[in-house]
Formats: sequence, C-alpha cells, structure tokens
Amino acid sequence: MPTVSTVNLTAPLLLLLLWATHPTMATNWLSLARLPRSRPVSGAAPCARLRGLTPGQVGVCRARGEVMESVRKAAEMVIEECQHQFRNRRWNCSTTPRGINVFGRVMNQGTREAAFVHALSSAAVAVAVTRACTRGELERCGCDRKVRGVSPEGFQWSGCSDNLSYGVAFSQTFVDEPERAKGLSAGRPLMNLHNNEAGRKAILHNMQVECKCHGVSGSCELRTCWKVMPPFRRVGIVLKERFDGATEVRLTRIGSRTALLPRDPQVKPPAARDLVYLAPSPDFCHLDPENGIPGTAGRRCNGTSRLAPDGCELVCCGPGYKAGRAEVVQRCSCKFSWCCSVRCQQCKNTVTIHTCRV
Repeated sequence: MPTVSTVNLTAPLLLLLLWATHPTMATNWLSLARLPRSRPVSGAAPCARLRGLTPGQVGVCRARGEVMESVRKAAEMVIEECQHQFRNRRWNCSTTPRGINVFGRVMNQGTREAAFVHALSSAAVAVAVTRACTRGELERCGCDRKVRGVSPEGFQWSGCSDNLSYGVAFSQTFVDEPERAKGLSAGRPLMNLHNNEAGRKAILHNMQVECKCHGVSGSCELRTCWKVMPPFRRVGIVLKERFDGATEVRLTRIGSRTALLPRDPQVKPPAARDLVYLAPSPDFCHLDPENGIPGTAGRRCNGTSRLAPDGCELVCCGPGYKAGRAEVVQRCSCKFSWCCSVRCQQCKNTVTIHTCRV
C-alpha cells in the first residue's frame, strides 16, 4: 500500500501522463468560455483549477495572469465565429453540453474541421490580446510606437497602431505550447502548429490603415494614419476560404527531419497561409454523441438551392427533407425620422421552412 508521500509525488506524474496521452488537450482551453464571468482566471490558485489548460499553459497563466481575461474572451470569440461561418454546413460547430472538450471528440482527428478551429483559435488569442494592448488594459504593452515617419504614399504615420506583434507573440507562447511540449516529430503537432501560424497570418496579411485629415475646413493638408487589425469577422471569412481549399498532407521524412507534404504528389506544397489536414472528415450526417456530432435531423435547410452548401440535399444527407409553414414576425414599413432614427412596424408573414427529416 503506497504511503501518503508516495501518493503526493506520483499524482503530478499521473496528471502529466494523462495529458501526454490525451490528443485533444491543445484546444481544451476553449472551455474557458464556459466559466462564469465572476470566476477569476488568473492567480496561482485559480490557474491551477482551470481544467482546460495543459501544465505548460498553467505556467503561462501564473506568469502572465493579466492576459488571461483576454484569453477567456478569445475562447468566446472562437465559438461565436465558428458557428457563424459554418451555420449552413453539416458540421455547424455544435458544442457539447458540458466538459472541457467544447467541440467534441471530432477535434481528436486530424480533419480540416480541426484545422479550422486551431487556426481560428490562435488568431482569436492574438486579436483579443492586441485589443487589450490598444485599450491600455495590459501593463506590459500598449500601442505600437514603431510605426513612425512618412509613408511612400505621403501620409504621416501617427496615432495608436495596433500592437499585433505582442498579440502574436503571446498567441505563440500560449496556443502553441501543447504542441511544442509533445515534440515536432509526429504529424498532429506539426499539423496544429502549421494551422496555428496560418491563423495568425490571416490577421497580418489583412491589416488595415485608418487615417484622419488635418487642415482648415477639412482640407486634409496633413493626413495622419495608423494600422489596425481587420474585424474578426473578416479573419473568419479568410480562414473559412482556406478551409474550403485546405490541403490533405502526410508525414514525410526528409533526411533527419519530418515534414508535412501533400498526400497527392500532383498538388503543390501548401503555403504558410494555407490550412492542412491529415485525415478525411466524417460525414456528420448521423447522431454520434460519443464524438459530439449532433447529426442533421431536424436542421433547417435551403429548399430552393440544390448545389449550395446550405441546400437541403447536401445538409440532410440520405433521409431527405420536408416543407412546413410557419408564421414569423418581421420589421416592415420602416420610415426614417429626422433626426436620427428609423421606426418600423411589426408584420406577421407566413413562410415556408424546410427541415431535414428525422
């Protein structure tokens, strides 16, 4: 029978062993979105109680606690944006009712859905942390003051440019930590790291410039500008396009190192901004509670479109679909009132709704 001291020594080792053999730990931090707002997510004791974090992420939480509220916000952003982008697909980013694996065990597999979630997650952390920097909520960062001087277009760089470099660096530290801890010789960590970086590049390659004119009567004799991140909705759209064009890859040994190369040798190697995946996706048609797949029975679909992703023939799989009538309340007879509001009436209309058969 083990002594008390033996149990105390082996318990952390058992936790580390369970973590190392658990393939979904990399995205379990998304479960922070399920915590009540009143629950703290920083400090030595609270960090240790966050079940969705790997041991390395707990260390980041303890060392850089002021950023963890932004990480919680990022988790909320991921779920909301994923469900928006895939609202009309068979897989619609449904979440499990409880637990730390928010999107279910489908994230265990190296599918393109997992690729998208990893890319979106790393981007969300970079965006949320950068926003906190710009708003002055973090002590260690602020605006990006390195953007200075006169641009080739002739305007003056000034104002508060988004400090994306700080947000990206933290995303690499926090989101990539589980993969680097596992080593870079296996296919799944390499896949996840590639997609994490693709998510961050979706921000970098879509940075925008905002400007303000200075001069008499708005003559714009002098124009000052600063760099801002794209809206997160734009990042989601870009990554959704990358999802549709993702490349299936396989682990290949090249000399003394391993790399991910296209499974089809006729396909060109993926760029750093592309998403990659290792395994084909399930069809998502049928209820599979064990893997967090709700199926498509009862889902609404577009009965007027055959080939679109939201068309009933694609969404409903084999069972087909049925049409029904429903009464909906919509805004109507809207009028603009000076100044400055729009007043509308509430009208009831009967519409046709298509749903997948059970």
